[in-house]
Amino acid sequence: MNPKPKKARLNLRIYFTLIVLAEISALLIVTSLMVSLFGDEAELTITLPTIIFMLVASLFIGYTANFLLSRAFFRPITRLGSAMQKVAKGDFSVRLDTESRIREIQNLYTDFNIMAKELGATEIIQNDFVSNVSHEFKTPINAIQGYATLLQQMNPENETDAECVRKILLNTTRLSDLVGNILLLSKLDNSSLELSESEYRLDEQIRLSIVLLEERWSAKEIDLDVDLDEIVYRGSEKLLAHVFSNLIGNAVKFSPQRGTVRVLLRKGNGGDIIFSVSDDGPGIPEHAMEHVFDRFYQTDSSHKAEGNGLGLALVKQILTVIGGTVDVTNNADGPGCTFRVLLPNR
Repeated sequence: MNPKPKKARLNLRIYFTLIVLAEISALLIVTSLMVSLFGDEAELTITLPTIIFMLVASLFIGYTANFLLSRAFFRPITRLGSAMQKVAKGDFSVRLDTESRIREIQNLYTDFNIMAKELGATEIIQNDFVSNVSHEFKTPINAIQGYATLLQQMNPENETDAECVRKILLNTTRLSDLVGNILLLSKLDNSSLELSESEYRLDEQIRLSIVLLEERWSAKEIDLDVDLDEIVYRGSEKLLAHVFSNLIGNAVKFSPQRGTVRVLLRKGNGGDIIFSVSDDGPGIPEHAMEHVFDRFYQTDSSHKAEGNGLGLALVKQILTVIGGTVDVTNNADGPGCTFRVLLPNR
């Protein structure tokens, strides 16, 4: 089904200006017609200079009316629109004040300030709750994981018991990863994470991420095409480790058996660093493109058991904090998709 064509949108100031000019022009035309029809009887005459003068006067009146309306009405509406865009992006600290004497404008600003204040308070409560609950989960999860590891080391003779222990370890590991990601996201959201920067080899960090994921890509017999420039980078090594491991692990997860994962690291012309990872999996549906970095969103339900839907959200948030960007596109020359990271080289 073809999407409906978008209707042209008109700027509100231009819209009202045109209305004012249309009214004045209509009045001018009606006046001219009346003079033409009844000029002889009323002994009235209309000349070209008179018409030009009336047109100039109508333009001046229209501009003056637009200027006055802009100060009294349009400027507060524009400010409100800008503030609402900030709130939509998660900035609930925005507050507005106005000197307008229009009661509706004053009420609108007051209601907006109340809304932003309440949203901010709700976000603080939510973040504190998530952070505290996630922190409290860590201790019992670690305890379960420890006891399950001891049971596994005892080499249970019964295959059923051994499988149960294996599943306990697998699911506690998944739950531990989920809680860890939630805690990290909460700290990033609240800007409570201390960013310790150091100078290190970025290409070596990416190689280490690939080695740590060896169990996953070797099990699927993935062919790795790795091309990394030697780059010394100053930044948060701990945070970027999450970015690389999540993106490479995501590519391995969605690649088919005996598929190919391509990892690239380059320094751009402007000095920025470009990292990309491509797979030859099913790609991302167009309707899901704008949601892939949303929390708990998973495009393919068949892989839900392999993740929790927080990996890409974590990548996006980390790069936002350190001043980088990430985007994704489906491969034009074949199946799969490519995630591209841009890092500022300070």
